[in-house]
Amino acid sequence: MKVLPFLSLSPRLPRLSTALLGATVLELVVLTGHLAAYPFGLTQERVPQQRVPQERAPQQRVPQERRAPGPPTGPPTLPGSPTPDRPVVLLHGFIDNRSVFLLLRRALARHGRRHLASLNYSPLTRDLRTAAELLGRHVEEICARTGQREVDIVGHSLGGLIARYYVQRLGGDRRVRTLVTLGTPHGGTAVAPGAGLHPIVRQMRGGSPLIEELRLPAPGCQTRFVSFWSELDQVMVPVGTACVDHPDLDAVNVRVTGIGHLALPVHPAVAAAVREALESQESQESQEALETREGTAPSTGTSSVA
Repeated sequence: MKVLPFLSLSPRLPRLSTALLGATVLELVVLTGHLAAYPFGLTQERVPQQRVPQERAPQQRVPQERRAPGPPTGPPTLPGSPTPDRPVVLLHGFIDNRSVFLLLRRALARHGRRHLASLNYSPLTRDLRTAAELLGRHVEEICARTGQREVDIVGHSLGGLIARYYVQRLGGDRRVRTLVTLGTPHGGTAVAPGAGLHPIVRQMRGGSPLIEELRLPAPGCQTRFVSFWSELDQVMVPVGTACVDHPDLDAVNVRVTGIGHLALPVHPAVAAAVREALESQESQESQEALETREGTAPSTGTSSVA
């Protein structure tokens, strides 16, 4: 596990109470905007239809015998090489829907991500394991539809915990290259005792059977974890519970300052950091694949952003 305290979204403030006040105001603004957008995300996202290229008019067609054979299009595919256009799956949090990712989705699309899927799971779901199984079926459908063998997942709050269970306990690491979590209670959270009437909320408690299950050994897990946590996240109690702390997992924990729980999936700086986390992994894999192809030893080490 590595900790990178690199994402600061506010200047140094003399008192934590002042920073907390600013974050609370921002949370209220985000909540207001999200309530306005919420109805538009209640339905499942439409699956894009594959566009079939239209046949050219007869007078424009090149005779078959005149076509010169050429090299195959696209970059060569090496065993274990990164997918050039890996789909990104966005998974929302508790009592929420895909509308929470409106801004993040646009940010990723502007930077060339063509395959983006924002999934909804039912608020009536009473078991996180069931939601993880459903996520697995969605991932298989996305891979089949796009022709890709792996995806990246970005999960907010409970969505990140569902994705982690899928990766760590249901064999999803063979499909998920990078899992980015935003304010996810990896170690369980003690917030809102009254909400414990809902079974999934009880599963998110520290010490619950599900949280303890995620502490079990996970040897050989292939997925890379990037967990964003905020010192002003009042939904994560304690705040450090949003960090991935597991000896078998390749995890980087990114500290965010100046914002709270609701702002994590909509803040432009967080969106940029998420995009960099996904792109840095692809860049690293590309370099390793190139070095392997050329017969040189892959480079190792860690990097940080200040």
